[in-house]
Amino acid sequence: MKREFLLNILFLLFINLLIKPFYIFGIDRTIQNRVGLEDYGLYATLFSFTFLMQIINDFGLQNFNNRNIAQHNQLLPKYFPNMLVLKMGLGFIYGCLTIIVALMLGYGTRQFSVLIFFIINQILLSGVHFLRSNVSGLGFYRTDSLLTILDRLLLIIICSVLLFTSFAPQPFKIEWFIYAQTVSLSVTTITAFIIVYKKLPYFQLKFNPAFLLLILKKSYPFALAIFLMTVYTRIDFVMLERLLVNGEKEAGIYASAYRLLDAVNVLGILFAGLLLPMSAKLLKEKKSIRPVMRLSLQMLLCGAITLSIATCFFRKEIMFLLYEDASIYSANVLGVLILNFIIVSGGYIYGTLLTANNSLAKMNRVFAWSVALNIVLNFILIPRYGALGAACTTLLTQTFALVGQIIIAKKTFGLTTDTALLGRLVILGVLMAGISFVLVNYEVIPWVLSFAIALAMGISLGFLLGLLKVKAFLQLLKAKTDL
Repeated sequence: MKREFLLNILFLLFINLLIKPFYIFGIDRTIQNRVGLEDYGLYATLFSFTFLMQIINDFGLQNFNNRNIAQHNQLLPKYFPNMLVLKMGLGFIYGCLTIIVALMLGYGTRQFSVLIFFIINQILLSGVHFLRSNVSGLGFYRTDSLLTILDRLLLIIICSVLLFTSFAPQPFKIEWFIYAQTVSLSVTTITAFIIVYKKLPYFQLKFNPAFLLLILKKSYPFALAIFLMTVYTRIDFVMLERLLVNGEKEAGIYASAYRLLDAVNVLGILFAGLLLPMSAKLLKEKKSIRPVMRLSLQMLLCGAITLSIATCFFRKEIMFLLYEDASIYSANVLGVLILNFIIVSGGYIYGTLLTANNSLAKMNRVFAWSVALNIVLNFILIPRYGALGAACTTLLTQTFALVGQIIIAKKTFGLTTDTALLGRLVILGVLMAGISFVLVNYEVIPWVLSFAIALAMGISLGFLLGLLKVKAFLQLLKAKTDL
């Protein structure tokens, strides 16, 4: 199991590190520089607004289906046609309710001109995630890994033509970015459906109300967890735009810093995507989840601490390199936001294990308190400190949520505090802070080289502290244990 986990993590990291960084920094960043803070702030706000309503669109079907198919592959022919009908119905309801809420919030003509495409994109994105949950649940992890980058690859191609060639007759518009997403997601959805379709012995759309109600009842805890997590991670954009006079600009500043957090969070999301079906299978077979859990914590937290601390110290240099309208203020927003990666990485591991164990009721109580904390802190901090206040709120909320998940996991799985591992992680963090402080103030060499040295030294420290072990790593790759 650990060998399969490592092989798929390596493959997943390889293809995503080829595609997603170029998309985030080559395409997404360039678009923000072209259209400006306010237009991109509008895009980020509407994206977050439509994302908040995803509880209706998804209703937890992705995680529920991933877990169930991983444990019971034979259920795919029965579940898939019924759940596909359910997904289409939920998508229609989601679209109608999103439009109604947008009208209640007073969105204007321009917002509505692109809101419809945002809704379509969210429905397509949810469809891709549902289809991928069937692929990964069946154990086709590498196929699922390729699907994770297909829409981004297509988006890179389309936007590169619009941004870097003379094909477009006028300056780039933020609306074009949204339309390009619609095309790329449509192609990815069709591709994913064909892959799943070929795995079915037969296929016929079914409408079985009793069965659909049973699925909704079982997936409800997953839906609530996703909704609560979405609220306390995405409502910041909406509150910035609504609470401040210059809300779209502040949302744009927040988005420019959040982009880097999104970029590094890809690593945690990839870990979680592979860890969920594997953990579900281990728990079903009553095997220990501790080896895979410890391996995940060591690998992910070592990388998170190294990258987050180095980025925090080099925040000013990074922001001024990436954005034409960067400032010390936006750099400080990045400095706070990027520290979330350390906290969120732990949440990916513990949260995924609890999800695989179906311990959602306890998690949802933690998430509900996290939402309340997030909204209260945003109302206090955003009017005073703008995007920086939202960044501080995010860090405090994520820390609260992680502590809650750790407490639940310790009680559920009988876990004890690994003081040796914790101590090594603290030492790594302290040393990385010292190294980064020296290098960022050492102006003899270019800062990019200093930043690269800081990252290299962090990884080297990971090996020296026993967080990353070459011998154990090679032994795991050669091991013959498998799914």
